[in-house]
Amino acid sequence: MINKKVNSVHEALDGIQDGMTIMLGGFGLCGIPENSIAELVRKGTKDLTCISNNAGVDDFGLGLLLQKKQIKKMISSYVGENAEFERQMLSGELEVELTPQGTLAEKCRAAQCGIPAFYTPAGYGTEVAEGKEAREFNGKMHILEEAFKAEFSIVKAWKGDEAGNLIFKGTARNFNAPMAGAGKITIAEVEELLPVGSLDPNQIHIPGIMIQRIFKGETFEKRIEQRTVRVRK
Repeated sequence: MINKKVNSVHEALDGIQDGMTIMLGGFGLCGIPENSIAELVRKGTKDLTCISNNAGVDDFGLGLLLQKKQIKKMISSYVGENAEFERQMLSGELEVELTPQGTLAEKCRAAQCGIPAFYTPAGYGTEVAEGKEAREFNGKMHILEEAFKAEFSIVKAWKGDEAGNLIFKGTARNFNAPMAGAGKITIAEVEELLPVGSLDPNQIHIPGIMIQRIFKGETFEKRIEQRTVRVRK
């Protein structure tokens, strides 16, 4: 069994350079690789193309990279709660490729599975379809979407072992699962890192073959993006 463990986030992110394309798991602020994002901010890596469902909020998640103007292009499904993301997009400072959410997920999964492209009806007849091949299946038009190509994929899991096997917790599974193995190198940061054999094989969501590097994150703030509470009666 190959040991994928590295000793720090600094070691895990070795090789990430200016101008690269990086996939980052999470949905809003749920399940984002907090330690890895903080390290990218510290390193000052710039001109990045980031593939992520959205860009967090203004002062957390990928919003921290946006504040420092380290992201050149965002490929995401929506602007979300990030005012700085919206401002940079509307001002032309940031290149943005908005992608239907299901298509975004499938472009990740296709890359994970080694599938170069697929047809989907989502986006046909809209700006999303401009410049893309269209074909009819069963009386319905579809457009050809290519799988993502990224040098690195960074995901966050609840538990992992030193062989890279991962278990996600609840909805933090989101985009982390299809992004694992979708980059040339996949980095996993976990809350709990255990010896090989400690995880129940029946509970593993992502097998270690998908992961090249794994490390235990030092801290996880786990902010709540939108807190909604019921009025007490």
